[in-house]
Amino acid sequence: MQLTVCEPTTMSEAVVMEPPRANGLLKSSCGAGNSAASLDDDIVDTANESSEEESTGERDEETGTHNEVTCSTVTTEVPAAHASNTQTVKAQRPNSLSVQAAGEPGLWTSQGDAEVKLRMGDSGLAAETPLTVNQMFTSAVERFGDYTALSWKEGEQQKSLNYREYYQTCRTAAKSFLKLGLQRYHGVGILGFNSTEWFISDIGAILAGGFAVGIYTTNSPEACQYVADNCRANIIVVENHKQLQKILQVEDKLPHLKAIIQYKDALKEKRPNLYTWAEFMELGRDEPDEPLDAIISSQKPNQCCTLIYTSGTTGQPKGVMLSHDNLTWTALSTSRHVHLTDATQAQEVVVSYLPLSHIAAQMVDIWVTMKVGGATYFAQPDALKGSLVITLKEVRPTAFMGVPRVWEKMHEKMKSVGAKSSTVRRKVAAWAKDVGLQTNLTKMAQTGAAGRTPFSYHIAKKLVFKKVRKALGLDRCNKCYTGAAPITKDTLEFFLSLDIPLYELYGMSESTGPHTISIPEAFKLTSCGKEIPGCKTKLHNPDEEGNGEICFWGRHVFMGYLNMPDKTEEAVDAEGWLHSGDLGKHDKNGFLFITGRIKELIITAGGENIPPVPIEDAVKEAVPLISNAMLIGDKRKFLSMLLTIKCHVNADSGEPEDELTPEAVEFCRRLGSNATRVSEIAGGRDRAIHAAIQEGINRANEKATSNAQRIQKWIILDRDFSVAGGELGPTMKLKRPVVAKMYKDQIENFYKELATPTTPDNPLPPK
Repeated sequence: MQLTVCEPTTMSEAVVMEPPRANGLLKSSCGAGNSAASLDDDIVDTANESSEEESTGERDEETGTHNEVTCSTVTTEVPAAHASNTQTVKAQRPNSLSVQAAGEPGLWTSQGDAEVKLRMGDSGLAAETPLTVNQMFTSAVERFGDYTALSWKEGEQQKSLNYREYYQTCRTAAKSFLKLGLQRYHGVGILGFNSTEWFISDIGAILAGGFAVGIYTTNSPEACQYVADNCRANIIVVENHKQLQKILQVEDKLPHLKAIIQYKDALKEKRPNLYTWAEFMELGRDEPDEPLDAIISSQKPNQCCTLIYTSGTTGQPKGVMLSHDNLTWTALSTSRHVHLTDATQAQEVVVSYLPLSHIAAQMVDIWVTMKVGGATYFAQPDALKGSLVITLKEVRPTAFMGVPRVWEKMHEKMKSVGAKSSTVRRKVAAWAKDVGLQTNLTKMAQTGAAGRTPFSYHIAKKLVFKKVRKALGLDRCNKCYTGAAPITKDTLEFFLSLDIPLYELYGMSESTGPHTISIPEAFKLTSCGKEIPGCKTKLHNPDEEGNGEICFWGRHVFMGYLNMPDKTEEAVDAEGWLHSGDLGKHDKNGFLFITGRIKELIITAGGENIPPVPIEDAVKEAVPLISNAMLIGDKRKFLSMLLTIKCHVNADSGEPEDELTPEAVEFCRRLGSNATRVSEIAGGRDRAIHAAIQEGINRANEKATSNAQRIQKWIILDRDFSVAGGELGPTMKLKRPVVAKMYKDQIENFYKELATPTTPDNPLPPK
């Protein structure tokens, strides 16, 4: 790989680190015999959540789970050190990392100005030369200088920057940051919806030697203060007056803050050290190159450049420190894995709309796209309130990442529209979906092997599939991803039946986004695929069914939590493996399946371990009226459930409203109910709906593997869960401790009766 003149001379000192073999099942994708090293250098792409489970399963705030994992040993034959097959080895997880020799970088740190030892391999992608962000960017400029990098709408006019202009603008922003007093290893907070200015602020902060720090737009002033203070932010970039007010409310509590920049709308008031975007950019316009170049030249791939703050369910957020190498190497590995095309062949196009304070959006929209010279188009701020499909139809992306809720809303809308179609259209659509599902399931079972496609599939594609894709703006998109939270099998099968396979991603902020990604040639329904090249998976302390805690190894593993050594030691074991807190297992072909989360496991009073998500999904599948379900039963004698109904969401506030969605109204009508509002159903007010929900729960109970896994009581709540209400995180993941606290009275009411509640009002089916 050609290195730029800015490459630090210390690059050659990178230490080769092979993962130690510890107890658990080890799945490798970067062994000596791995074919990743021979893949074409010009391919690239996408990340999740999630996963970001956050399929990119972003790490929850409660990392203390790892102290609960016992250090039991598992013994079996150990293959060669670089074998790519599943391994089980005898060892135990030490409680903490050993102290490094003075001056020698360790695998982790909690200090923002420190360096770490990179987890490099001796072959394949894991052995690729480490790069800084500047080196990757200048390489992109050299190869794709005249290609569109960013594009956005101003009114009805489409504007854009090519890669050469993009880089120079980021350099100007970096000079402006320095002029405003940005210090090395201090933060630049960015608070606003996705935009060109967001990207430029992010990269400009990195080039200037600071930390790029995204702040969730839904944060309260106090939450913004915590993040800004924790990263010692010198500068905060805000989108508009609304976000500005949050910072002004707490600025007197931010001792490091020197300036605020507002990048959208005119300033409503003039204040010292408050700048418009134009004023900010003008500051660095005529500044000399030498000071900036000196900072860039001093940067090393194993130093921190970005902070991702977890949106955990309890306690304060943790600052996930990501190095230059975390970003540049993960972008390389991901792009190879999903076979993105180089812009010189056919330019990839993505739409940026997911929160950029989250690693999944940053990895997809900024870094992976840059690696292949792709074009990022910005959606409108009301994307998730309805305008996203309009943008998709205008842009026609080649790759698209959606969190489960995005796909679920599309699913609901399409079902609602379909219900109003003529009888003939509905019959044709039903036939086509049946053909699509069977064809794709057959293709999936062949695991990428070439097979004959039935003639009926080609007819269905012409009559239905092509039209659906065009209506969604996905007619050019052959890579549709889902991550950041669990998605139901029902939603996966719905889109698969329309010939739109959704490829699941799994990872976390601490793994710089992706760890595993499904791809067309390695795709199984409900699996999140296989590791991106150069990474390894170990299942720690597996049970008799092969379920163990998923642990990661690779150059995507984070540096540590800023100023939190104890939390870092809980996440990274003594041998350098990142413990996810998620439970999973591999099938015989190496596909990873997420089976639960250690902290979410319900342990009943009888001692039975029950993962809640499969039961919750079974209820939602059985009763399409249900929006959210939360299983209760930890330390209880039986299981109960909180349910919410699908309703409209206020476009401005994000708050759930009382009015039912069209799909929910249609469901009620089929049952003979005239309900149009949640308040007419909640608390058992509608007998027909109550009976239908009980029937659905009975069907879910019939699938239970034991009596302890049956739902015995439930209640419909007065309002749906939401981000605005605090029940859901930014990626729509359920905040269980928050919900449990909010509805503690309803939960306690479930358990007031000591007798087993097999009453006529809440019957249990015979087992």
